[in-house]
Amino acid sequence: MKPTGPIPAGFEALDGELALGGVRVSEMEARAGRTPFFAYSKSLIAQRIADLRASLPQRIKVNYAIKANSYAPLLELISDLVDGLDIASGGELQMLQDLGVDGRRISFAGPGKRDAELEAAIAAGVTLNLESENEASRALAIAERIGKTPRLAVRVNPDFELKGSGMKMGGGAKPFGVDADRVPALIRTIVDAGCEWRGLHIFTGSQALSADAIIEAQANILALADRLAQEADVALPKLNMGGGFGIPYFHGDEPLDLDPVGEALSKHLQTLPKSLQDAELFVELGRYLVGEAGVYVTRIVDRKESHGQTYLVTDGGLHHQLAASGNFGTVVRRNYPVAIASRFDEEPTEDVNIVGCLCTPLDRLADKAFLPRAEVGDLVAVFCAGAYGASASPSAFLGQGPAAEVLI
Repeated sequence: MKPTGPIPAGFEALDGELALGGVRVSEMEARAGRTPFFAYSKSLIAQRIADLRASLPQRIKVNYAIKANSYAPLLELISDLVDGLDIASGGELQMLQDLGVDGRRISFAGPGKRDAELEAAIAAGVTLNLESENEASRALAIAERIGKTPRLAVRVNPDFELKGSGMKMGGGAKPFGVDADRVPALIRTIVDAGCEWRGLHIFTGSQALSADAIIEAQANILALADRLAQEADVALPKLNMGGGFGIPYFHGDEPLDLDPVGEALSKHLQTLPKSLQDAELFVELGRYLVGEAGVYVTRIVDRKESHGQTYLVTDGGLHHQLAASGNFGTVVRRNYPVAIASRFDEEPTEDVNIVGCLCTPLDRLADKAFLPRAEVGDLVAVFCAGAYGASASPSAFLGQGPAAEVLI
C-alpha cells in the first residue's frame, strides 16, 4: 500500500457520494455534461481569501497569479476578491481584458516577453516586472513609439531562496529577474527616463509549508528591497514580496500555519525603513488561494488484473492532471489525495492502481492506493486540483482534448 494525501476540508459524503457545498458529484457531472471534469468551489475560494486577510496585517494586499487557474468564471469571481492580478503572458492579459479588468490592477512577470506582448501591456497600463536590462530597453523604445508612459517595476533575482520550497525561483543563476547587484543601475535608468516607477518584485520560491521559512524569506526580502532602494536613491511605491505559501498534497504534509507569518509581518511593519514607509506591500499567491478548492473527476472505463495487481483505467489522466501523475517537477512520485467519489462513504478494501487512458506508463493518478472496491462506471476524484491542473497539463496530447470545468 502507498499512502494518499489528505483530503482537503470542505468535502463531505452526501447520499453515499462525494459532495462539495451540498452538491453531489453526480450533480457536478450533470452540470459539466461529461467526464472528465474539474469542479471548483466558490465558497471555498472566498473563505480561503477571507482567512488569509484575517491572518495578515491589514496593510498587506493580495495579488492572484492567474497561471494557477485561468478558468474564466473563476477569474471573474476572484478578481472581485483580491487587490490585483499577476499574469505571465499576453494570452493571460487577453483573458483579463475579456473580463473587463482594469489594466492598472495587472502586473506582468516572466522571461521572454515578446515585443507584441510588451506593447499590449504598456498600452493597457499594466505594470511590467522587467526581467532584464534588454527587456527594459525594448519596453522603453516601444513606449516612446506608441506615445505612452510605461509603468515599470524590476523583478529581482535575490541572493537567497525560500528554504524548503518545492520550486526555487531565486538565488544563484536564474532566468528570472535581474541579479540584485545590477538592480540599482536599472532603477536609475527607469526613473531617469521619466517612466512611472512601480517598485520591485522579489519572488523566491513556491509551495513552502514551513511558516519559519516564509518568515525568514520575507524578512530577507524587506531588507533587500530597502538596500536596493537606498543604493538607487529612490523610494519604493510598491513591493511585491511574492508568495510561496504551500498546500498539503501528500501523506505527512501539514498545513501552513499563517498566524506566525502574520505576526512577523506585523512586527516588520512597525519598523519599516524610510524607503518602504509609503510602499504598497503585496503578497502574490495562486495555488494557495485556489488549489484545495478544486477536484478533478474521471470515470472508470475498465478494471483489469495484471500480475496480481489491480488497475482501474479511467477516461482521464495526465493530459488533465500532469502534476498528480508526478510529471510536473516531482522527483519521487507520491499519491495526491484520491477517492472513489461515487462510493465516498464506503470503507477501503483493496490496493489499486489508478491510471489514465494514454499510451504511456507515465499516465498514473495513484499507485497502490487503499480504496473501496470500484467497478466500471464509478467516479474517481483527485483532490487539490484547483491549481496547476487544467492550466498546466498537455490537454492536446494524443488528441484527447480538455476536461470540462464548472464553478459551483
